[in-house]
Amino acid sequence: MTRQLERQKCKQTCEILQELDLDVWMIWVRETAQMADPVLKLVLGSDLVWQSALIFTKSGEKIAIVGNFDSDGIEDLRLFDQVIPYTQSIREKLRMELDRINPSQIALNYSRNDVAADGLTVGMHELLLDYLKGTPFLERFVSAESLISRLRGRKTPTEISRIQKAIEITEQIFTDAAEYLRVGFTEQQIHRFFHERMREYGVTSAWEAERNPAVDAGPDKQFGHAGPTENKTKVGHLLHFDFGVAYQGFCSDIQRMFFFGEEKGIPEEVQTAFETVRDTIRAAARFVKAGRKGHEVDAVARSFIQDRGYDEYQHALGHQVGRNVHDGGTLLAPLWDRYGDSPMGTVEKGNVFTLELYVTTRNFGQVSLEENIVVTKNGCRFLSTPQQELICIKPKAK
Repeated sequence: MTRQLERQKCKQTCEILQELDLDVWMIWVRETAQMADPVLKLVLGSDLVWQSALIFTKSGEKIAIVGNFDSDGIEDLRLFDQVIPYTQSIREKLRMELDRINPSQIALNYSRNDVAADGLTVGMHELLLDYLKGTPFLERFVSAESLISRLRGRKTPTEISRIQKAIEITEQIFTDAAEYLRVGFTEQQIHRFFHERMREYGVTSAWEAERNPAVDAGPDKQFGHAGPTENKTKVGHLLHFDFGVAYQGFCSDIQRMFFFGEEKGIPEEVQTAFETVRDTIRAAARFVKAGRKGHEVDAVARSFIQDRGYDEYQHALGHQVGRNVHDGGTLLAPLWDRYGDSPMGTVEKGNVFTLELYVTTRNFGQVSLEENIVVTKNGCRFLSTPQQELICIKPKAK
């Protein structure tokens, strides 16, 4: 059994360790079917049962110390140079390997800022302290946050191609929806249609199915993470979607705006709001490039809408997308306490971000869009096809 993508990420791990001058990264887990460290999807793609140590070194070694009933399966993956089984206790074999490598730093998966880098449980940390009691390694633990941020964020061509396919399917479902929608449909009816299409296209929901897509009909529905209601679409009203699918383990995350009526009937207030959101996303995309700080990108967008007389949006401009719809790492976000140090991270080539924001109109509710981009050598390119105009649904009989 081979795992091409996991092999790519394991190789990338050792390269990042060299870049950061970190001697060792250790993933320390057990019973991962119940308590999975988020990074396991990247470098293993399988579950482990007994206490296990996956050790990566900056010299390129990849070592798995696992229970004897896990060892054959891990060998078959061909991801590790050495698979070391144990029967009664992992303690001695773990200590022997660390003594042999003698790392000056051991990066562990804990973080105050990034949930994707915070996979080490309190119980496993206490066990590790016990197993390494009396060794110098207890003083050598550091957070693996910077490594994991880079590993998750620097998408390989394979990862980008899967995200791109998820986006293409998402956009096709939006096209299908434009043919399906009618005045008088409830949010719940529309929600069911999207799920029928997902089944037909062989994809799954990028987040909790009951809340995906978010379907927001009319001016009185507050955007957010609530599920669909019995609210009905009406002539002269807006309809908002926040929708994403998962294709071969990778996600999309796109927002679109529809208007029920003729193009010539779009109220000026709505048109101005839509153009402001659309043009803000364009401005942010022009500014994005490798080396920018996340908060610097957010500030460009925030300033753009405020200069046009709108209140600032109450969330981050963008999060990373990958195996999870919120994929951790650097955020395109303001320097608010709720985001910790994530907005101070550096944008890197290969990062896939959302660009999303809303403005609020006086009479028609919120107008919100979301696009997906990938950071390139000299800037970024859109993976989604940016919405240029409101999608108008002309009144028809139900």
